[in-house]
Amino acid sequence: MSVRLAEGSSLERLRALLLDEGGLMASLVDVSSSDGSIAQAPVAGPAQLAASGPRVDGRGADYELLVETIYEGYLLHYHAPRVVHPPEEDLGLLAGDRLYALGLARLVKLGDVEAVAELADVITLSALAHGSANPELADAVWMAGARAVGWGASPHHDRAKALTRAGSPDALEAMRSLAAV
Repeated sequence: MSVRLAEGSSLERLRALLLDEGGLMASLVDVSSSDGSIAQAPVAGPAQLAASGPRVDGRGADYELLVETIYEGYLLHYHAPRVVHPPEEDLGLLAGDRLYALGLARLVKLGDVEAVAELADVITLSALAHGSANPELADAVWMAGARAVGWGASPHHDRAKALTRAGSPDALEAMRSLAAV
């Protein structure tokens, strides 16, 4: 579905960021729509969840954009991307890696080492979930990780990540319960 996004939405800002960067990434941005519409981000997606937490300390727009950038990289690897549309799968994987790096670099500039580690774990754990043919777990990992970026991690969160790494059948429920807190 394509809808007109509000000016300044995280996806429109991601589009602008990649177009401003130029080069190969800019060439992969979907600009074919004459009305400027792109697929809308979920109202309560990972980027919006992370940006709404107290840890972001008045930098919600920065966090929303960087998490949206990393999430678009994830979508290029496993789902349908919303902003970047490569003509072939291999190029999509490389573009996804570039978006991971771009988002994490923006986070490093903010000096939030905890969030860098958390999002690196999200990338790893969601890959493990997909490798185990468990996309529901990958979605739960993203939402729990976004919550940890915005609110901070907890011992329960560390336990849920350990369950996911171990391939435990309890991992999905543990991750879901974190996102719902």
